This record gives sequence, structure tokens and C-alpha cells, in this order.
Amino acid sequence: MLFAALLLLAAPLLAQPSTPQDLVKEGDKLSREGKQDQALELYRQAMQASPNLYEAHFGAGAALDLKGEYTQGRREFAKAIDLASPPSKAQAFRAMAVSYAFQRDSGQAAKYEEQAFNLHLTARDYIAAAETADELARVYLESGDVDNAELWYRRGHETAFVNKNMSPAEKDLWNFRWEHAQARIAARRGRHSEAEKHVAAAKTILDKGGNPNQQRFFPYLQGYVAFYANDYKGAIADLRNADQQDPFILALLAQACEKSGSPEQAMNYYRQILAINIHNPTNAFARPLAQQKLARATD
Repeated sequence: MLFAALLLLAAPLLAQPSTPQDLVKEGDKLSREGKQDQALELYRQAMQASPNLYEAHFGAGAALDLKGEYTQGRREFAKAIDLASPPSKAQAFRAMAVSYAFQRDSGQAAKYEEQAFNLHLTARDYIAAAETADELARVYLESGDVDNAELWYRRGHETAFVNKNMSPAEKDLWNFRWEHAQARIAARRGRHSEAEKHVAAAKTILDKGGNPNQQRFFPYLQGYVAFYANDYKGAIADLRNADQQDPFILALLAQACEKSGSPEQAMNYYRQILAINIHNPTNAFARPLAQQKLARATD
């Protein structure tokens, strides 16, 4: 009995040290929890043990961007691009593009999104290419370059239809996305009646029932169009029915609250955004704004 107890006490001392991959997984978890500094320490430990570990540099780049340290983050993403295996190369390019989206630098983002787009085209993965085109289009749109946004949304739609084996539901999905995009583009151009026509067309496609999982994107579309028509109370009503885990939607809500005279509610939405620790375009558009607004509120 005594010997068994001693073995149990010694077990932690005998445990194998964490592998670099384990360190990265734990770092990813910490970064999602908003503990970027702790995550970075684990990524650095992983790099010391395995300097060419793609995942460690990728994770570090994302954590640094979430901290607002974009130049350092891009150094890590550049290393990740160099180290990426062919299946991961497009992912690394897109992450670098998102890094530039945090600063609304659509020109630099485009250089990397286009490389990812071309990789997918070369592999004849037309759906992945179309999704990448749409991602770039959204970066352009939210950076204020509406003409290039329209060009790349159109390219995404056309690229998806290069796939001749799409089911009717898949065709509806891409037609819905195209109407959704055209409505937002028209809204940004101040063409409200045109935007509403595309909203109606998007609803008609949804009502066919082939893509029930897309229903959640419709209140966001209605709220977006209302926001750019200066109907802030209508935007709030619609956006509150949209995905409350999407930082971009929360950012629109916050801005609509500010413009309708509810600054305290706006601050609550900005705080919610900073609790979301994901490295993607929606957070790239929302997080810097939330950081700026909350910093000003404490000055």
C-alpha cells in the first residue's frame, strides 16, 4: 500500500514533457479565452523546441493581431507562409490577409487573398476559390472600396458556378449569397430601393427551403440595409435577431445604438466584442473599432 501511494505521488514528476504540438493546442485554447500573453509564451516554447512548426507561428500571428500588434503578427504569418505545406498554404495566405483587414488595408489584404484564390483555382477547388473571392470582396466593402467589392463578389459567384455538379440547393446557396452581397453593395452606395429589391430576392431564394442554415444571415442583411439607410431603430430591431456571437453584427448594433442616442448600450456591445477572440474578417472589422471606442470612453 505504501509503495502504491508513493508511486501515485511520483506520477506527476514522471509525466512526459509537453510536445510542441501540445503547447500549440494549449496556446490556441488560451488565445480563444482572451489570454493572448499566456498563449504567446506557449507558442514561443513550441518554437524553441521545434522552430519550423507551422502551427506555432500561425497561432502566434493570430494572438498578436488580437493584441493589436499587427507588425509582429505579420512577421509570424510570413514565417507560417514559408513553412506551410501545400494543403495549409491558402490558409496562411488568408490569415495574412485578415491581419491587414484589421487595419482596413484592403490593398495589402488583396495580395494575399488573391494568392489563396489562385491556389484553389489551380487545385480546381472552385467552391474554396469562390469563398476566398467573397472574403476579399467583404474586406474591400468594409474598407470602403465598393467597386472592387462588387468585382470580387461577382467573381466569387461566377467561380462557384464553374462547378457543374452543384445540386439545386447549392445553386440556391450561391444565388442567395450574390443577392445578399448586391443588397449590401447598393446600401453602401446609398441606393436604398435597389438594396431592398435584392433583399426581397434573397428572401425568395430562402423561402424555397433548400438552405435553412442560411436563415440566420437574413436578419443581418435587413439590419445592414437599414443601418445604411439611416434607419437606426429598424437596424437595431433586425440586428438583435441576428447572430449575437458575430462581432461584426455587434459592431453594427453598437453604432446604431450610438446614433439613436443609447451610448451606454453601445458600450455594452463594444465590450462584448472584446470578449470574442477569433481571428477572422468579422472580428478584424469589429475589434479595432471596439478598442477605440472603449479607450475613448475611459479617457
